[in-house]
Amino acid sequence: MDRPFPATHPEVSIVIPARNEEANVRACLESLVAQDGVAFEIIVVDDQSTDRTREIAQGIAGVEVISPPPLPPGWTGKNNAVVVGAARGRGEWLLFTDADTVHLPGSLQRALAEAKQYSAEMLSYSPEQITVTFWEMAVLPVVFAELARQYPPKVVSDPASPVAAANGQYILIRRDTYDAVGGHAAVADNLLEDVALARAVKRSGRKIRFRYAADAVSTRMYRDFSKLREGWTKNLALLFPGPLSLAAKTLVLWAFAWGAFFYAVLGLRGEVAWWRLLFIFGPIALGARLRRANFDWVNEALGAMFGMPMFAYLLLRSRSAHAGGNVPWKGRYYSDTPKLDGGGTAGGLHKQSATRTSGLATEN
Repeated sequence: MDRPFPATHPEVSIVIPARNEEANVRACLESLVAQDGVAFEIIVVDDQSTDRTREIAQGIAGVEVISPPPLPPGWTGKNNAVVVGAARGRGEWLLFTDADTVHLPGSLQRALAEAKQYSAEMLSYSPEQITVTFWEMAVLPVVFAELARQYPPKVVSDPASPVAAANGQYILIRRDTYDAVGGHAAVADNLLEDVALARAVKRSGRKIRFRYAADAVSTRMYRDFSKLREGWTKNLALLFPGPLSLAAKTLVLWAFAWGAFFYAVLGLRGEVAWWRLLFIFGPIALGARLRRANFDWVNEALGAMFGMPMFAYLLLRSRSAHAGGNVPWKGRYYSDTPKLDGGGTAGGLHKQSATRTSGLATEN
């Protein structure tokens, strides 16, 4: 597309909060600057990175890099970053996307057309999840299968349903809608800002469209087990009402399916007992439960074998961290979280004050 870059009058302002994303940010930005068919600008908000994130972003033509102000009391780091990015943007639409995403050619133009086609004030995509390590492959199918069960995209997209959700890795929203609901400033204390923002949009009577979008964007969320554990510790207790009961249910289903399987296999060694054959389908039933997560059969098999008990552990760990008011995320510690309503619907953080301990920024 032959156009000045960045756009003089952008229709879309792309806002990317980035904190220590040197492993991801180049691929993300290169996929975005290559978009065509729509006028846009790209704003990277470097949230006090201590690695090469800022240097890499500044080295890509057409990308503006800015810094957020000091973290206000009660705010999360991401909300602080995206608010300043949104204020900087000039577009009629805002696209909030994460530095660990990669955007397919032409996806921005198609997303904008899709939002207009469905009269959606807010369009959110659940990206294709790239898994490489063992625990990525085992855990993510379980998490996303449960998310699809808790927040069915068709239900979220139904204006008659109160269920609202969004994936913060890709949120395209009209500027006037964003401003009308208060934007991220209205959910500044919320660690689950994407769902909180979606709820605010839906409560205002505006339409949301939400779907799985492997045709538009992909992501690799966590590159090792420690990051995976920290990320889901932050989110799981907020995403699922009753994390304790969900953890127990998951463990019971997993233990029953595999216990029945081995009982049937061992019982069939002597004589054929046809009724025992039914129990062999226990693991297959677990795999079928994971189908809605949109992973391949290898990931589903690992999820059925190893991911389900790990998911239960992460649910319990998340519940404990939130109940104890000590939730780590990207070198910051979020505390004074309110009591979880029924286990899983916390509104956010009550108060924080920035301090430094051994060079680590913490929020208390």
